[in-house]
Amino acid sequence: MLEPIVEVEGLTKVFKSLKAVNKVSFSIYSGEILGLLGPNGAGKTTIMHMLLGLTTPNEGEVKIFGRPLAKHRKEIIQEANFSSNYVSMPNSLTVKECLKVFARLYQVKNKEQKITELLKIFEIDDIRNKLVRHLSSGQQTRLNLAKSLINDPKILFLDEPTASLDPDIADKTRRLLQLIKKKSNISILYTSHNMKEMEEMSDRIIFLHKGNIIAEGRPADVIKRFKRKDLEEVFLKVAREERY
Repeated sequence: MLEPIVEVEGLTKVFKSLKAVNKVSFSIYSGEILGLLGPNGAGKTTIMHMLLGLTTPNEGEVKIFGRPLAKHRKEIIQEANFSSNYVSMPNSLTVKECLKVFARLYQVKNKEQKITELLKIFEIDDIRNKLVRHLSSGQQTRLNLAKSLINDPKILFLDEPTASLDPDIADKTRRLLQLIKKKSNISILYTSHNMKEMEEMSDRIIFLHKGNIIAEGRPADVIKRFKRKDLEEVFLKVAREERY
């Protein structure tokens, strides 16, 4: 039986009168890529923030590596990492300096070797001495992804990781993540509005609508349940219909 790396039970978050997440429960298993999808406002980013301990739930519990996140966040975060298009890196540092800072924060051994490896993998070695504030959006995204792998995490949270990348780099990034998953058995929670990408990347998906889980399973099973030809058609059906 697969080992649950993340266990979410009855997670609820209310902002004033808006229930952004409503009693959501799910698990992420060892070596699994779980896709989290849904229209804007479905609750994806709020869930991601609660799993990172950045937002406190009103109800429910999160366990990661079998430990309650609320009590063991510091130890858990050392073995986790994340990347988001909505998080800015320190803009007064160079690319390499930025990675050095995070390598120290995560107490990475062989820092120079790891940084050199990631700079090459994400094809940003040629801009290692460029200030972060002068990077293009695609370069910043690649730096963010490099940062997310600096500590060889056991669980990785990726919020729209390829949104600013050109098709070539986006494809290379997906292939890299799948290779890392295969080699290190890393678990990944993945969000994207690219439905083709979600089908390609995800072992399972959770479909959210207005803070509720309306479907869960392998992409092919969810597509079959909604009687559509692909996830994009499922997404459009959910986004355009009010009741679920």
